[in-house]
Amino acid sequence: MFARINWRYFDWPLFLVVLLLSSIGVALIYSATRNSPDLVDYWQRQVNFILIGLVVLFFVAMVDYRQLSLLAIPAFLIFVASLVAVYFFGEAQGGSRSWINLGGTLVQPTEAGKFLLIIFLSWYLSWFRDSLHRLPYLLMALLFLLAPLALVYVQPDFGMTITYAFMGGVLILAAGVRYRHLALLGGGALLALPLFAATLQGYMLARLCIFLPTDEEGHIIPPILNLLRAAFDTLPTECIQPEANTAASYNVDQALIAIGNGGLTGLGWTQGTQNQLLFLRVRHTDFIFSVIAEELGMIGASLILLLLLFVVWRVLRIAERAPDQFGKLLATGVAALIFFQIVVNVGMNLKIMPVTGLTLPFISYGGSSLISMMFAIGLAESVAMRHRKIEFF
Repeated sequence: MFARINWRYFDWPLFLVVLLLSSIGVALIYSATRNSPDLVDYWQRQVNFILIGLVVLFFVAMVDYRQLSLLAIPAFLIFVASLVAVYFFGEAQGGSRSWINLGGTLVQPTEAGKFLLIIFLSWYLSWFRDSLHRLPYLLMALLFLLAPLALVYVQPDFGMTITYAFMGGVLILAAGVRYRHLALLGGGALLALPLFAATLQGYMLARLCIFLPTDEEGHIIPPILNLLRAAFDTLPTECIQPEANTAASYNVDQALIAIGNGGLTGLGWTQGTQNQLLFLRVRHTDFIFSVIAEELGMIGASLILLLLLFVVWRVLRIAERAPDQFGKLLATGVAALIFFQIVVNVGMNLKIMPVTGLTLPFISYGGSSLISMMFAIGLAESVAMRHRKIEFF
């Protein structure tokens, strides 16, 4: 599993920017939690998560990624089995049955599942690379993707469902697909939209209603409201009563106020009013971008976004230089995951996307989120370090 390692090919600029972003995250978490007694030590916990994440990153980078293809099938089967176990025996937290109790410890399979799915689909799409122009092989790839998608959707975990769908779609496109097959799949997706809409959970529909166009009184405009009533037997109150809609969108509205407060240069670190006066909830996780914008301003927020996009670009560069199709798809999947979480997190802070619970990579508080992102960078570095044929001791 471990071949001779040439650290000359290690992508140090990528690593240093990831380390810089993680350090900025610690400073912002400190600012976001300093006035909350029950959260005051979260910045110290984040430092510990960074240290653990760095160990994970270097360990994964030293593992020859080509050996992961041997684990693709059993890992995928274990992943799907764990999702089935969650469906029957899982424990609910925050309205979602996404956790399973293992010896007194709650485990969320979907977090690790992001990488198991990337590894498995990368293996399948590279192994059958020459057969993907035939529709049955493409449909099989979609079937492998839809199995975990359905199991995650019924938990329900809408954020992780769309994450899996985006990653899988990007990998299939990157692997190569005929235009007529792409058109066929697009048509099938459109036909499936009514079925998807009919299965939306109440809280999902409520979040979507927040972003629909309204009249001056805050009601959803009649044509769209009539379509919703025709499609659903019952509508959440957020879709009908403006005051309920206001309550549901409270945090998004506070996030917009915080972003507006920041202006061009920001109010200064630890000086944001929406943040320090606790108007902004979950400010250290889902809405940390609002803290960035309020305290560092548009300039600071733009610089951080540029650093995040630099990470995506470096990983895509690794994919372009990968020695084989498996490595190319692994790195592409990592880039897709990071990019998607950036877009969705910033989008929900700006009230242009529904709130899904996806964190801002490397910056938001959370051990599982940060360590999983470090794992992802380790995968990309493993590909970067192996430009040549395997050299054993």
